[in-house]
Amino acid sequence: MQCMAVQHQFTTSSLLICKSSFGTLITPKTFSTARAKSKVRSSTCYPIQCSVVNSSNATTIDRRSANYEPPIWSFDYIQSLSSQYKGEPYTTRLNKLKIDVKRMLVEMESSLLLTQLELIDTLQRLGISYHFENEIKTLLKKKFITNTIVNNPTCDLYTTALEFRLLRQYGFAVTQEIFNVFKDERGEFKASDVMGVLALYEASFYEKKDENILEEARVFTTEYLKKYMIMMEQNKLLCKDDNNMVLLVRHALEIPLHWRTTKTEARWFIDVYERRKDMNNNNNNNNNNNNNSTLLEFAKLDFNMVQSIYQEDLKHLSRWWSHSKLGEKMDYARDRLVEAFLWQIGVRFEPEFSYFRRISARLYVLITVIDDIYDVYGTLEELELFTNAVERWDVKAIDELPDYMKMPFFTLFNTINEMAYDLLGEQNFVNVKFLKNTWAELCRCYLHEAKWFYSGYKPTLKEYIDNAWLSIGGPVIFVHAFFSFTNPITKEALQFLEDGYYPSIIRQGSTILRLADDLGTSSDELKRGDIPKSIQCYMHDTGISEDEAREHSKFMISKIWKEMNSEDEYNSCYSKEFVQVCKNLSRMALFMYQHGDGHGSQTSQTKERIYDLIINPIPM
Repeated sequence: MQCMAVQHQFTTSSLLICKSSFGTLITPKTFSTARAKSKVRSSTCYPIQCSVVNSSNATTIDRRSANYEPPIWSFDYIQSLSSQYKGEPYTTRLNKLKIDVKRMLVEMESSLLLTQLELIDTLQRLGISYHFENEIKTLLKKKFITNTIVNNPTCDLYTTALEFRLLRQYGFAVTQEIFNVFKDERGEFKASDVMGVLALYEASFYEKKDENILEEARVFTTEYLKKYMIMMEQNKLLCKDDNNMVLLVRHALEIPLHWRTTKTEARWFIDVYERRKDMNNNNNNNNNNNNNSTLLEFAKLDFNMVQSIYQEDLKHLSRWWSHSKLGEKMDYARDRLVEAFLWQIGVRFEPEFSYFRRISARLYVLITVIDDIYDVYGTLEELELFTNAVERWDVKAIDELPDYMKMPFFTLFNTINEMAYDLLGEQNFVNVKFLKNTWAELCRCYLHEAKWFYSGYKPTLKEYIDNAWLSIGGPVIFVHAFFSFTNPITKEALQFLEDGYYPSIIRQGSTILRLADDLGTSSDELKRGDIPKSIQCYMHDTGISEDEAREHSKFMISKIWKEMNSEDEYNSCYSKEFVQVCKNLSRMALFMYQHGDGHGSQTSQTKERIYDLIINPIPM
C-alpha cells in the first residue's frame, strides 16, 4: 500500500478514541523522535488517499485517519527504569515490619472493637492488608459469630458503619436493619458527626438489590456530606484535623471506597495518613505513635518494592511490543502501552501476578489495534474479510487479507496460541477454541458497529448496550482471566463457555466498563466522528439534555454495582480471584475515566498517575 497524498479537510467520520479504550501500542522511539513527530501530527482527523494494488490496476481508497499523537514513553526510557528497592537489605526489613504488624493484629484480639476495626481499615487503605488476609478474616469471623453490632446497641454510628462495611466486604451476611437504630421517630436518619456520616456513606455502597435502608442511607449521607463541603469551603480558618477530614470527604464524594482499586487508593492514602496529627505527636500514647510509624514505613516500603516488580513487568511488555513490529507498521493506531499496563495494576496488583499482568496488557494492546482497524482505517469490505479470518482461526486466511491487516492478524493468532500453549503446560487443558471464540465475537461486534456507522444508523440505547458491552472487550479480558485464575478447570465452571453464555458477573463488569468509557470519551468521539454512544443514544431516545443523560449513565453504573453486590453468593463455581478481576476492571474504569479520557489522551494527570504508581518511589 502506497499513500499518495493527504487531503487537509476535516471529516466528521474520523475517530480519535477507540471504543474499547484499552491499552495500545508502543514502539522503540526515543523522546526526541516522539517530539519531532508531535510537531507534524495533530489531533485533527484527515482522510488519507491510498493506492491499494491488488492486480495490475490501482484503486484509490479514501481512508480515515485520527492522527494519534505519538507516545510520550519511549522504548529506551522504559528499558532504563530501575529501582533500588529490591533484594537485600529491603527484603529483610520488610519481613521484620511484617512480623511487627502481624503482632499488632494478634494483640488486637483483646482490644476494644473500634481499635480492631480501625486497624483493619487502615491496613486496607494503605494497600498492605493482602499480607494479613488470614488474620483479618479470623478477627472479622469472630465479630460476625458474636453479632457484635446487634448485641451492642450502644455502638455509635461510626463504629457500626465501619464494622458493617468490613464484614460485607469479606462476604459476611450482616443485615441492613442494624441501621434502624440511627433513625428518628419519623423513620429518617438523624444528623450525626461527620465521621459517622462518612462511615455510613461508605457502607451504603455495599447495598444489594431492594435494600431500601441502605438506599436511604446513601441519599441522606450524600446530601449531608455535600453540605459539609460547602460549609468548610466557606470557612477558610480550618485546623489540621478539619483539613484532613475535608480531604477524606471530597475523596469519597468523587468515588466511594468500594469502587476504588487497592493500589491507586494506597498511593493517595499513604500521603494522607502521614499527615495525621497523631503521627508525630509526642503528647499521644507512645505505643500508638510507634504503631502508626510502623504501619507507614511498612506501607511505603511494600509499595516501593512492588513497584520495582511493575517496572520489570513493563520492560518485558515493551520488549514484546518492540519485537512484534506492529508499532512500526501501523502508524494509524494509538501507541499507549504504558497506559495499557496501568490498567493491570488496578486489576491485579499483588506481586505474584506478574504473568497475568504481562499477558493481560498484551490483550489490551491487541484489542486496541484491531479496534482502530474497525473504527478508523478499514473499509467495510476489508472488515468483513478480517472478521471471517478470525472466525476461521486459520493461518491460511492471511492470504485473503489486505497487506496492512496481515501482521495484526498474525500477531493475534500467535499470541493467543502462545497463551493456550502455556495453559496446556500448566493444567493439561486446551482452551484455544474458547479464546478464539471470544475474539471472533468481538470482531463481529466491531463489524456490527461499523455497519451502523457506514449506514448512518442511530441505535436505541438498548440496541447500543446489547452490542457495546461486548465490543468494549471486557468478555475477552474476562475469559482469559477465567483460565488464569481457575485451577482446576471444572466442568461446572466451564459450562458458560460451552453454552456460549456469559455469567452475569462478566456482563456487569463489561457494562460498567462501557458506561465509564462513554462518560469519559463520548463527547470527543462524537466531534471526531463515530456512532452515537450510550449518552447520545439515551438523549435521542428521550429528548433530554446531555447533562441529564450523563446522570442516567451514572445511575446505571450504581444500579449495576448493586447487582454485583447481590451476585456474590451465585458465583461460588468461580474462583474468588476471577470474581475480583471482574470487579477490579470496573473499578479501574471509573479511575481511568474519572476526569475524561485518562487512557487515550496523554494528559498531565494521566502522566502524573503513571509516575506515582509505576516510576517514582515514595520517599522513605
